[in-house]
Amino acid sequence: MEPLIKLCGNQREADVEKGAFSPATHLGFIFVKSAGRYVLPEKAGSWIKRIRPAQKLVGVFVNPTVDEIDEVLRFVPLDVIQLHGNETVSELLKIKETFPMPVWKAIPHQKDGLATMKLFSGVAEGFVVDSKVKGAYGGTGVSFDWEAIPAYQQEANRQNVPCLMAGGITPENIKELMTYSPEGVDISSGIETEGRKDFHKIQVITKEVTGHAYKFAKS
Repeated sequence: MEPLIKLCGNQREADVEKGAFSPATHLGFIFVKSAGRYVLPEKAGSWIKRIRPAQKLVGVFVNPTVDEIDEVLRFVPLDVIQLHGNETVSELLKIKETFPMPVWKAIPHQKDGLATMKLFSGVAEGFVVDSKVKGAYGGTGVSFDWEAIPAYQQEANRQNVPCLMAGGITPENIKELMTYSPEGVDISSGIETEGRKDFHKIQVITKEVTGHAYKFAKS
């Protein structure tokens, strides 16, 4: 099975271009005004129109209203909505009823992380497991205890939905991460140099992820 590789936090046209020419499966855009990597929907939409990336487009939101998502969709042809806040099951269901596309739920890794994942069983169509950092909803560059990955992956397999690992993934530690055989990775700061997407870093990470999947498939 092809591994999922999401390059997130694209803030400029050059970022999207680099992602489009990579083996990534998803490109992510942050539509959270308080976030450092926030991008205007109009801008993101214009880049996508010009570049036409083949990757699926993911919009990242934190506790959004239906109107906020609708506003983004006026400009950006999203394939996936990713909720990265404290959204409840009922709120997620409302979003799913309104928008005909998969909705992923970000789960902060903590004691009850697995229980939270189980709570969204049959509702979320995918998960992103990220580090729990006080006062932040992701994009911190901090990794969590990767020994927990197999349990999350097993629960996602039981639910028959994709599961991506996020938080502090870099070219330096991607080899170690892949020893836990995650189904997918979600990277933002780890593919940047001075706040801009770095094509060399993208290549190093994507090569390691796809190479591991190929070896795993052959074994």
